Order: sequence, then C-alpha cells, then structure tokens
Amino acid sequence: MSVLVYTESEKGTFKKIAFEAVSYAKGIADMLGTSVTAISINGNNTDQLGKYGASKVLQVSNDQLQIFNASAYADTIAQAAKSEASPVVIISSSANSKYLAPLLAVNMEAGFVPNVTELPTSTSPFKISSTVFSNKAFATTEITTEKKLIALAKNAFGVLENDTSLTTEAFSPSLSEKDFNTKVASIEKTNDKVTIADADIVVSAGRGMKGPENWGMIEDLAEVLGAATACSKPVSDLGWRPHGEHVGQTGKPVSSNLYIAIGISGAIQHLAGVNSSKVKVVINNDPEAPFFKAADYGIVGDAFEFVPLLIEKLKEFKSNNA
Repeated sequence: MSVLVYTESEKGTFKKIAFEAVSYAKGIADMLGTSVTAISINGNNTDQLGKYGASKVLQVSNDQLQIFNASAYADTIAQAAKSEASPVVIISSSANSKYLAPLLAVNMEAGFVPNVTELPTSTSPFKISSTVFSNKAFATTEITTEKKLIALAKNAFGVLENDTSLTTEAFSPSLSEKDFNTKVASIEKTNDKVTIADADIVVSAGRGMKGPENWGMIEDLAEVLGAATACSKPVSDLGWRPHGEHVGQTGKPVSSNLYIAIGISGAIQHLAGVNSSKVKVVINNDPEAPFFKAADYGIVGDAFEFVPLLIEKLKEFKSNNA
C-alpha cells in the first residue's frame, strides 16, 4: 500500500507542479504511515522525484501516450493505483487534470476533491480543505469512499525537499481502442519562454496598453522577471494577443506567486480567475479601477512612464547582484 501521485511532464521534462504534488503526497503518506509511489508517463530523469519524497517510480514508456489523452491517462493511473493498492491518489489542479480527474474518479470509484490547499485535518475520518466559489471561500470535505482522489491547488503547498531512497520500475498499462476514442486534432503553443500554467510570476496587461504595438515593454518586463505574459479577455478578443494568453474566469486561471496587472481595470470575471495568486500588483492611471480593491499593492500612474523605469531598475538590481 502506498500513496500514488501522478507527476505531470511536458516533452519528458517534469513540471514544477509535479514536484509540489510529490511533496504533498509525502505529507499524506507520513500521516498514513506509508510511502509515496509516483507514476511518470514518458517522463525523463525520474530520479528527481526521490528528492521530494517518492520512494518508488512507476515508469510508463508508451508512444501512444506522448500526447495527453484524458481517457487513456485516467485508465493508466487507475491501473497503477490498483497495482499499488493505493487508498489515496494525488494529482495537480492543472488544465489537463480538469479533464482527467472526473474520468479517473469514476474509474477508481473514488471520492474526489479539487483545489485542495493543505494536508488533511484528519485521516479517520478523512477530512480535507479546498477553495470554492472562485477562491472566495474554503470548504472542508469528508471523503467517505474507500478510494480517494485529491487535486492539489498550484502553489498551495510548496515544493519541499525530502530526499528518499528511490527505486524505478517499468509499468505497462493495458489499454484498448476505447481509451483513444477522443483524438487530438491540433495543439497550439504560445511562444512564451515560460507558460502561464508553470509560471511563478505572470505579467498581464489590458486595454490600457492602447494597442498591440505597445506590448514590447510587457514582454521586456516579463523577460527580466522570468515571467509569463498574459492579457485580459478584451485584449484577446481584439486580436492584440493570442487567446492562449487570456487569463481570468473565462480564460486560464492563474495561481502564481506574483501577478502584475498593467492597464487592467479588474472586471469581476478577471479577478475571479486570478484571485488565488499570492501577491497581486496593479498599475493603472485610474485610482477608481476595481482591481485596486483586490490588489496587495497598487501604483496609480501611467504605465508608459512607470514600466520602463521598473524594467531599468530591475536590470540594475540584477546586474549588481549577479
């Protein structure tokens, strides 16, 4: 028996959320008096997982699974959970997991709680807290099923080192045609060096930028911070930026450590989608902009004056501390 954790990777490289999920799984395993088994689907350098508490890795190498397929991945993870007799399975609250989780829960006949923010308050009965209502409140849920599926909210637990002796085993799931009934027609990638899903820092801008020709300074600020770029819905609707950069309740949710909003007034749908970011900074020349009420820090001023100065100071700071 062990706690099973699905470790997400892209093109063989583990995402930061994979290490956070393993760290969290180790916390639950310690509470249950057991160990952590990680399942990796076409991931490389699986020895990294031992650094965060995994004592065993089930390595799946399957060309059919090179592209994410919710049904096939759910079947694979469910088979691994059965093989390991895992009472608890941990996944991340990522974009892919929103498709994966319902199928996996049904496959395992497991109670499922998404957006979990901390370790269980008790394991018998099994009670756990999560965010609800677009991160405006917390709920405590008691999972009464024998099998339990938990999706960890990004940046809720942190990446904790816990070096553990690690063994790796090949795992070959039994998949059928029905697992691949859904076909991927195409995958569109943005050109960001850092993706919104994986970014610790997100620099976002809105119609206050006045046009797509002014986005250079947003990209410059993101580059110096090692951040991803994002935008509000009106900006993507106008075609100024790709739809893949649209963040908010109707776009991609953001749970970064730092979210910088430039020239974004703060519509309720946008705020709901970025509310779980730990620190929110707004730069806007309208002191009545709704975003100021939700922000941790606010700067009332012209972005076209302030942002270049901020970039200059950040470059100077990095140069002095190189």
